Amino acid sequence: MPATLLPELVPWLLCALTVVFGTVVQRLSGAGYGMFAAPVMALVAPEWLPGTVVLVGFVVSAGSLLNARDAVEWRDLPPGFTGRVIGATIAAYIAAAVIGTDALAIIVGCVVLFAVALTLLGLSVPISGRSLFVAGGASGLMGTLTGIGAPPMAILYANVETRRAAATQNAFYSFGTLVAIIALAIAGVLSFPQLAFAATLAPLVPVALWISRPLARRFERRAIRPWALSIATLSAVVLLSRSF
Repeated sequence: MPATLLPELVPWLLCALTVVFGTVVQRLSGAGYGMFAAPVMALVAPEWLPGTVVLVGFVVSAGSLLNARDAVEWRDLPPGFTGRVIGATIAAYIAAAVIGTDALAIIVGCVVLFAVALTLLGLSVPISGRSLFVAGGASGLMGTLTGIGAPPMAILYANVETRRAAATQNAFYSFGTLVAIIALAIAGVLSFPQLAFAATLAPLVPVALWISRPLARRFERRAIRPWALSIATLSAVVLLSRSF
């Protein structure tokens, strides 16, 4: 657990910039916040993982959802939600075993690279009750353990109209992060310093959402993907190189 309540100023500023950038990408594409926030925080503020990433992730996804809730495909949610609960429950107890060890940073870096690979492969999976359940489970496992839960769902919605895809993914992510918070709390790995750090970062989310509004009219999901994935990959590689 962290020895102090908050990181020092420079690490805090780096995390703050990451939250702003990740929120903008999340708002525009329905995925991205965790892929940036998790590896950066693992590099500069590892003692505050995974709670801080997950707590701020809830604010990010809920705020993004409110901006486009009319576009959500509500009938897709129940099977994905069910899978998410199961995945989050399993992940919370894994987190209890790896928090405070080098294993968590290695897991975060590997999950980021795995998420980038899934995105680049351009897989196309039909949306069905079964695929939503499986993707929800994988998302719950990845998201609770590292804060990176969007990629499995992003695969399902890769060929869906941009606004509907982003809104529905943010609905999944909002529910998923809430479940992750509860699961981490029950497992005893959600600490007060994580809550405090998240509370200082959360006010940046509305600012980032406001910044993203004009950008949403100019950029499509595919237009921002190359450089977003490049930054996430670089962060993961640096994290892994420091962990081994």
